[in-house]
Amino acid sequence: VISMADDGGSTGILREEFGILPPGDIRRVLVAMSHSDDRLLSDLFNYRFDQGGLSGHTFGNIMLTALERLTGSFENAVKEACRILGVEGEVLPVTLVNTRLAAELEDGTIIRGESNIDIPKHDGNLRIKRVWLDPKAKINARVRETLTAADMIVIGPGDLYTSIVPNLVVEGVREAVRKSKAKKVYVANLMTKWGETNGFKASDFIAVVEKYLGKGVLDYALINTKRPSPERLRYYEKESAEFVEAGEFLKKPVPVFGIGLPSHFIVQF
Repeated sequence: VISMADDGGSTGILREEFGILPPGDIRRVLVAMSHSDDRLLSDLFNYRFDQGGLSGHTFGNIMLTALERLTGSFENAVKEACRILGVEGEVLPVTLVNTRLAAELEDGTIIRGESNIDIPKHDGNLRIKRVWLDPKAKINARVRETLTAADMIVIGPGDLYTSIVPNLVVEGVREAVRKSKAKKVYVANLMTKWGETNGFKASDFIAVVEKYLGKGVLDYALINTKRPSPERLRYYEKESAEFVEAGEFLKKPVPVFGIGLPSHFIVQF
């Protein structure tokens, strides 16, 4: 289930010129879930033009735009792309409404556009107070059906305010998740994101998800407890990202999750 809030780069241009729902995040997931033996096909979908009138556009974004015109809807375009790439499973836009993400910072400043939140032009030290969609968007009926029938709903990991929460603020998603009999699992990020989750501990991520999903909905949270090597952390330091500490959860008796995953544990709520 993919957020439809992306509005940066090639995606933003195609949204403005063709009125299409954002193809960028969908394209990346299609490629990741592709089981095609033809690696060239995946590379083709990710190919980004670097000159001429198509400079900055990826082939996959343009193809999804063309498929939307040929099939009559963005949802059908995604289905056809799944078939072409040999995707196992379903890739679903969370909403079929053309909407935009907005955020209010702790000082009252309003930021509009997912790309402006994702790559802040404002003071990135300011915390995000809340986010919403404008105009309001209703849940894709197929997403509601999928959440209702699910055995397990996995939320995350991903950029908290620009990838995860934009799904939860779509009207009907919260209710569908709450009503589903599935086990609900939140996978906490390993690193913070500058301008979104500066200084966040695992408990802070969970608190934000519960703010939009509701208390008592999550059954489990999967949290990393092994600090990456200094060499790996130096790469993230260039992006002002920090290791997400397990914090208070380390003081609780929690079952270790799975053989072969000694650096993670599950917190049961």
